Amino acid sequence: MTIQVLGHKSPDTDSTGSPILWAWYLSEIKGTPAQAVLLGEPNTEAAFLLKRWDLPKPAIIDDVADDAPVVIVDTNNPAELPSNINNADVQAIIDHHKLVGGLETKGPIDITIRPLACTATIMHDLMGDDAAKMPEWAKATALTCILSDTLEFRSPTTTPHDKAVAEKLAADLGISIPDYAAEMFAAKSDVSSFSDAELLRMDSKEYEVDGTKFRVSVLETTSPATVLDRKTSLIDTMTTVASEDGVDQVLLFVVDILNEEATLLVPNDLVKTVAAKSFDATATGDSVVLPGIVSRKKQIIPNLKV
Repeated sequence: MTIQVLGHKSPDTDSTGSPILWAWYLSEIKGTPAQAVLLGEPNTEAAFLLKRWDLPKPAIIDDVADDAPVVIVDTNNPAELPSNINNADVQAIIDHHKLVGGLETKGPIDITIRPLACTATIMHDLMGDDAAKMPEWAKATALTCILSDTLEFRSPTTTPHDKAVAEKLAADLGISIPDYAAEMFAAKSDVSSFSDAELLRMDSKEYEVDGTKFRVSVLETTSPATVLDRKTSLIDTMTTVASEDGVDQVLLFVVDILNEEATLLVPNDLVKTVAAKSFDATATGDSVVLPGIVSRKKQIIPNLKV
């Protein structure tokens, strides 16, 4: 059976590109039939990746079948995966997030979780000498994933190794990293066609803090005003999204990539408390600026308190 390679729900660039990259490696290098699939529509930056390098969009699936062979990338959290994942035949996990627990497998599997900024960096390492065999589009996919997850090396998750791999890939492709990253971030910032509910779910993860369930949403942009101009309607929509998704509160962080800061929308006293306890920030209105906060994985999730 063909192995399905999949990332997390609400697929960003890494969870779109890394399945494509690993499916190529399994199929073309290891001789094991594999295909990339997605658990939702890719975000605007991931869509840019597909269009820029003329890649077909992977099929979008709702669930996986019993005993279906699967490789999980860019997550190990069951809440971010298909509901039937524990009945599938999970054969490997490649990830760069903390170990959450809760996944069950049919037997021993290969698990690679490394403290790097991007899944694609790990994949480049796992390929070893075979990485040199990547076609241009595959090198570009890996580069795009790394630049996305590191915010062009601005994110505190960036390691020297992530940067070195990205620079090597860019050199092989003859690409200027600043120019290419500017294209990527412009695509990521164009959210005009999305509804408020879609924006709140676009790049989000569920996380529980002392019994309070949050949908932690991050919008990375070079044009924060475009999102913040919709602040009132976004706040109004948070209640609906929280109810539909079975969480207590949506937290929206609008990350200003260029100024390296985040604006947290503050719809109520709960979020005001979160701002104070988590980031030592005093919210007097419906938003508060958090200087230096750009990474959900390293700066937001670990610090959340209620």
